Order: sequence, then structure tokens, then C-alpha cells
Amino acid sequence: MVWAAAVERLRRERRAGVLVTLLAVRGHAPRAAGAKMVVAADGTWGSIGGGNLEATAVARARAMLVEGSVAPEQLTLALSHRSRTEHGRQCCGGEVSILLEPLPVVAAVAVFGVGHVGLELARVLARHDLELHLVDSRAEQLTAERLSCLDDAVARVQVHHAVLPELVLAELPTGTHVVVMTHDHAEDAALCDAALRCDHLGTIGVIGSSAKAGRFRRVLTDDGHPPDAVARLRSPIGLPGFTGKEPAVIAVAVAAELLGRISAERAERSPPDQGPRDRESTTR
Repeated sequence: MVWAAAVERLRRERRAGVLVTLLAVRGHAPRAAGAKMVVAADGTWGSIGGGNLEATAVARARAMLVEGSVAPEQLTLALSHRSRTEHGRQCCGGEVSILLEPLPVVAAVAVFGVGHVGLELARVLARHDLELHLVDSRAEQLTAERLSCLDDAVARVQVHHAVLPELVLAELPTGTHVVVMTHDHAEDAALCDAALRCDHLGTIGVIGSSAKAGRFRRVLTDDGHPPDAVARLRSPIGLPGFTGKEPAVIAVAVAAELLGRISAERAERSPPDQGPRDRESTTR
């Protein structure tokens, strides 16, 4: 498998990895500058030259995965018979620089209801590196023509037409942020009820007024959901301070809140001091 296919596979399977690139070569080395490989916790694809060079890069890449690193690192290695490491000697006589770029698991967002607001929200979220699920019970809301505004999306967009949208919840990746904004309050209520029964989801938000939110919470409580489960429901949604009711304004407010939460979660997972780092091998 070539490195590009490996990157795609890890992203599709929602597994973290590190892209390793032979950045520069001075003197002799097993591979020319530009050679790449991909490292995951349980596998590697491609090669930057084998031997001590590659083993050292793989070990550092896997350490980065354990540490949760999000910043790229540069590693310099001397390929000399006088330079012995735990991985042995490599006496090509040159020196190489290696770039290690983390490939983190991207956040996932599911928008239930691709009406006027849902489509505007999808347009904003699609400009970010996300896994974006769009779900609607109405096939006409999900036509290729209507969603053509997402053709150049940065996000990986997955479209789900489901007569019973709540059945899609079980298919969503762990940690998915759910946004409920369908055309039907009964459908919204069914989705909220089903989402609160799922332990694998991230935040659960539903569009609407404070009055709608209060009614939903009372109904969910009457249906047997404990207080801590009902407390997971976020409604109204959207960053405060946006007063307009136009679909694009509401979408921006909701997107700003969501992206803020995703950024905060990423920061919590990352160790401090995540600026770019240069490392020089002790094999010099």
C-alpha cells in the first residue's frame, strides 16, 4: 500500500498515525529526499530506507502517538559506522533530516435535518477538517444538485437518507457531536430521546427556543430519562450574541459554538508546549 492510500485508510478507519517524510539528504542515504512512510500504532506502510534510519523514525512516531502530539517534529540522523543506536549501525556516510507529521483522528459532527439552517450549517462546517454526517428523512433535501455547494468541501461529507433518522445514531463514530434541527418537532423529540440512550456520542444539541427546550426536557424526564442524562441535552444552541434569525446567521452561531468545543477538546487531549520541535539524534 502506498503512503497516500495508507493516510486515506487511517482517516476512514478513524485511527491516528504519523506521516514520515525524508525531508533532506546530505551525502549518501538509502532513499532520496521525498520518500515517505506512514506509521500507526500497529502497522507501517511505505519506507524511507530501512535499517536504523527507519527504525528510529518509527520509534519516535509511535512515541508521538502515545504522547498525543499534534505538532510536527524534525529529526536529524547521521548515517555513520561510528554512530550506533539501539537499532544498530547504518554506515551510508550521509546525514538525513526527517519530518514527522501527526495525522490525528478528526472530529465528527452529525447534522440531523438539512433544511435552510442545516444546509447553511453544513456549508460552514464543510470548510473545516471534520467528518461531517448529513441526515434527513426527506430525500429531496439530499439531492446532488442541492448539496453541490459542498462539492469542494474540506470535510469528509457523508449523506444519510433515513426514514427513521434516529437509526443512524448507532452508526456514528464515537464522540460525534450531534445537532438536531429537523423540520418536525416530533422528529426532533424522537432523535433527542434516542441520542440520550447512546453512550458513544459527544454533545447533543437541539435547535429551538427556551420554551421548546423546556418542553423537551419535561417530556424526556417523564419518559424515564434520569436528570444527568437530560442534562446532556444542549438547547438552545449557538454562540450567544447573534441576534439575527436568518438561516446563515443561526448557522454561523451554531458553527462557532461547535468549533469552539472541538478546539477545546483537542487542546485537552494534547500535552502542553506543542510548538514545532527539532530533535537531533544522539547518533551523531
